[in-house]
Amino acid sequence: MAAVLLTGAAASGCAGVTGVVPGGTADGAYASGASGHAGAAPATSFWVDPNSAAARQAAQWRSQGYTAKARLINRIAGRAQALWLNDPEPGPAVRAATEAAARQRRTAVLVAYFIPHRDCGDYSAGGAATAGEYRRWIDQFAAGIGDRPAYVIVEPDAVAQKIAGCAKADARERYGLLAYAVGRIKARPHARVYLDAGNSGWIPDERRLVAPLRQAGVSRADGFALNVSNYHTNTVSSAYGNRLSRELGGAKHFVVDSSRNGNGPYTGSGANSWCNPPGRALGTPPTTRTGASALDAYLWIKRPGESDGTCRGGPRAGLWWAQYALGLASRARG
Repeated sequence: MAAVLLTGAAASGCAGVTGVVPGGTADGAYASGASGHAGAAPATSFWVDPNSAAARQAAQWRSQGYTAKARLINRIAGRAQALWLNDPEPGPAVRAATEAAARQRRTAVLVAYFIPHRDCGDYSAGGAATAGEYRRWIDQFAAGIGDRPAYVIVEPDAVAQKIAGCAKADARERYGLLAYAVGRIKARPHARVYLDAGNSGWIPDERRLVAPLRQAGVSRADGFALNVSNYHTNTVSSAYGNRLSRELGGAKHFVVDSSRNGNGPYTGSGANSWCNPPGRALGTPPTTRTGASALDAYLWIKRPGESDGTCRGGPRAGLWWAQYALGLASRARG
């Protein structure tokens, strides 16, 4: 359901990059020097990938004289987005992204997405073939971070999909592998780790998530992630996150994917309302200035403009879709 590029191309082009997207903003966090909440550390400034698909599209359109379109796409290209790692050898891409971010005194946002039976065989099927392969993959991922800062989202959909009935994945193995991933990545000195917890529309009763999240190692994580690749509003997601945090004992914080939730979820007819729905808009730019004590950040975890899958005329999951990106950007507020 997370629907990202499955070839590793999303991680390409990182090595040696140091610049900011032309025409974009210098601060992916949009909150330099501010606090996320009372007593918090200064706001994190997130890294903007200068070689994202959005950046390349904007550059192409500028060269062709389509300046209005280029300006719209810069609403995506100039903002920090997560780098999804699903290549069999994640270490080099993780190292390149975190080194590029560190050179700018910024923080990379990364997604670990290689769990066996990923997406339960749907649009983003794939992942490691065995538990052993996954543990080795996580070891490489963690080693790539080194002692550099990173926000890491661990395995979108993996917990919620199992709760929802994915029969392909064995619960004990899956939760054990997630706990391994959380532990290994959190052992890096400057990594913040958020275990994915689905979204408010998928598992409406947040209490169903408590035991699985605990089995999956949430106690060792900084918190959990919500709304990844989905469209629920900040208000709804925050309320859900606060309830889930209380059910987990009140100590866990969370992050919300606000990349495409500017108009909220699609309410029209048809199946798969989460898959390339029409009329959606970019949401709150990435920032740790949330004004809420338990909400650590709004992040663009799903990369806006990348397809959810081959639905509604979209290309394969994770491929850049320029016209959809234009729609998201044109409807953004601000």
